[in-house]
Amino acid sequence: MDWKVVESVARIAHLSLTECELEMYSLELKDILDYFEILDEAPEMESEGFNPIEIADVLRSDIPEMEIPSEDCLRGMMLYDRYIKGPRLI
Repeated sequence: MDWKVVESVARIAHLSLTECELEMYSLELKDILDYFEILDEAPEMESEGFNPIEIADVLRSDIPEMEIPSEDCLRGMMLYDRYIKGPRLI
């Protein structure tokens, strides 16, 4: 990658780089882009994706049950037609 491109990107990012840093980053970014070109040459897969671990349904079946009777939960609360009555909101 050209060091002038690195310099303009550094200026946009408000970074002040020395000439030595510009040269170093331009070489490193060139290596990174070369690695991406190698990845572009990799053959494409026919399937949608690859996962070495089989993905299975891990959710449990949801069975509703009453562990505490509703009368015990409502005992001692201010009720209005079996609805919990709270303070008035302004």
